[in-house]
Amino acid sequence: MSISRVRRPWRFAAVALIAGTVLLSSGCGHGDKSPSWQGGGDSSAAAGGGTGSGNDAASPSPSPTLSTVAVVSPAADATNVVAAIEVKYTSEDPENTSVAVTDAGGNEVKGTLDKDSKVWRPDKALAYGTKYTVTVNGTASEGKGGSTTSTFTTMAKPSKIIRVTSFLGDGQVVGVGMPLIIKFSRAIPASYRDDVERRMTVTATPSQEGSWGWISPTEVHYRPKVFWKANSKVFTDVRLAGVPLGNGYYGKSDLTVDTKIGRSFVMTVSNKTKQMTVKQDGKVIKTIPVSLGKKSTPSSSGTMVVMEKARHTVFDTTDTDPVNGYKTPIDFAQRITWSGQFIHAAPWSEGKQGHVNVSHGCVNVSEAMGAWLFSRTMMGDPITVSGTEEKLKQGNGWTDFNVSYSAWKKLSYL
Repeated sequence: MSISRVRRPWRFAAVALIAGTVLLSSGCGHGDKSPSWQGGGDSSAAAGGGTGSGNDAASPSPSPTLSTVAVVSPAADATNVVAAIEVKYTSEDPENTSVAVTDAGGNEVKGTLDKDSKVWRPDKALAYGTKYTVTVNGTASEGKGGSTTSTFTTMAKPSKIIRVTSFLGDGQVVGVGMPLIIKFSRAIPASYRDDVERRMTVTATPSQEGSWGWISPTEVHYRPKVFWKANSKVFTDVRLAGVPLGNGYYGKSDLTVDTKIGRSFVMTVSNKTKQMTVKQDGKVIKTIPVSLGKKSTPSSSGTMVVMEKARHTVFDTTDTDPVNGYKTPIDFAQRITWSGQFIHAAPWSEGKQGHVNVSHGCVNVSEAMGAWLFSRTMMGDPITVSGTEEKLKQGNGWTDFNVSYSAWKKLSYL
């Protein structure tokens, strides 16, 4: 699929955190007590090593040529500048060039300086309707230097905004198959999605490779290359306040979420053996007989995760199928697809479990094993079913791990 991307001057690249240091040039002596000064002194004495009369005044050397530093954007005295702006500048000696941005009160704005790209970026969106001053200093080093200032004013607070929310909250503990889910209150145009991804960072401890993938124009997920490492800490940082998001809309605010990954609890189900194998932290702790969906209502083969749990509920399909529908009380239900497949206790099929498939697509276990599983699982615990007549449809649940990592990365706009 070919996506046309609109290049905008405020596009954000990866941030390099570089501490600006100031280097002062120093003159080095030649060890000669009678130096020859350019444009002054007794030239014959200098050439022949004789001594001067002392009456010739030495003139100072001319000032070194200073490098040119300039603010490229925002333009000088620009108005209506987006709050998520980045400052671009030029310098012949970027390593020894510093950039400071101050508000009308002279308070310096916190930001990071990318000297390789010659870009300064604020740590968060600037205030709306505020005048700022940019000062670029090319400190004298090896004969180069210079200084310039420029001002700009940010736009008024926009009326068209897009809210950004996280499905997970701070401190929430989830399973190793749980994706990070970010939702938008309005569709993000395809040409803006790469910019959105650049403004969303995920930091896992310990470090783990991962990628964003767009599920829809209003929803984007993040998953690691393989299941999360057990007991990881995951920090999500979304910086979209003041960022243009298309059609005159702007991000309303920034968002941060601290998430904890729990122990590794992985369930695998084989239709061939009619058994579920449960591993915790890599070790088999239980083998459970199951009954899957009969041929007319097969269970889906693929990798799913536990999305919600209900100790007691009622399955009611009479509204969609008045003739063959049913209404049945269920214990220890754990949803794994949006279409209605669950892991749950089914005392009526205990004689069939481990031998024959009789369910409507769910993973049936005994009442005792249903209670045992229910007491140990958490949202995001993965379950992989294999060998059934039907493949899991992508998007029928949180199916992020149902595809290869290479296929998942194709859902990113970077």
